Amino acid sequence: MNIRFHGHSCFEIESEAGRIIIDPYLRGNPSTTAKPEDFKQLDAILVTHGHHDHLGDAVELSQQTGAPIIAVYELAAYCQSQGAATHGMHIGGKHLFPFGWVKLTLALHGSGIEETAGGPMIYGGPPCGFLLQIEGKWLYHAGDTGLFGDMELIGLRHPLELAMLPIGDNFGMGVEEAAHASQLLRSKAVIPMHYNTFPLINQDVNEFLRMLQRRVPETKGVVLNAGESFELV
Repeated sequence: MNIRFHGHSCFEIESEAGRIIIDPYLRGNPSTTAKPEDFKQLDAILVTHGHHDHLGDAVELSQQTGAPIIAVYELAAYCQSQGAATHGMHIGGKHLFPFGWVKLTLALHGSGIEETAGGPMIYGGPPCGFLLQIEGKWLYHAGDTGLFGDMELIGLRHPLELAMLPIGDNFGMGVEEAAHASQLLRSKAVIPMHYNTFPLINQDVNEFLRMLQRRVPETKGVVLNAGESFELV
């Protein structure tokens, strides 16, 4: 299974079972060179919440590939109104797709949809994280969440191979909170995300790696630049 990072919170996951993308913020993302036109075939598009740097190019990708947008029901309904194929879910629910299982988890932050810069926010339902079981392996994409105690429950119930955690602070977990989250989740590996895209979320990723090593030495920290991949075997 190949996990490719496209900057910010966007990940492409490719396995023998299919190809998916999470939070496809491509156009306008200063940390990536990937473009929507690069994705001619997708099996699903997962979106954690409605903010523009996560919803991103999801509707265009769905129209381009026919892949459904998987999101909380309210956000899925909005995307459907924009011409996308969708599959609405809600927190605590799970569904088996051709590429594997998707389960929605709690995430602590907002989820308004801003159609125009500075315009009014449209309600996009609550934000979520994603638990994925692909080829028998559990992966966790936390979205923009703050730290919460039930991350321990997520780790206890799902033996995680990989967790993708925000470390940028201000809008979600910072370095220290993400290290504590890693301690609760007990994943075999952690990829930091949602940092250094904009000045407001600049962080020292090496400080995160040092904290991770102190708190959870059995968890491997994996730092990816946009376009780089991590192989799960």
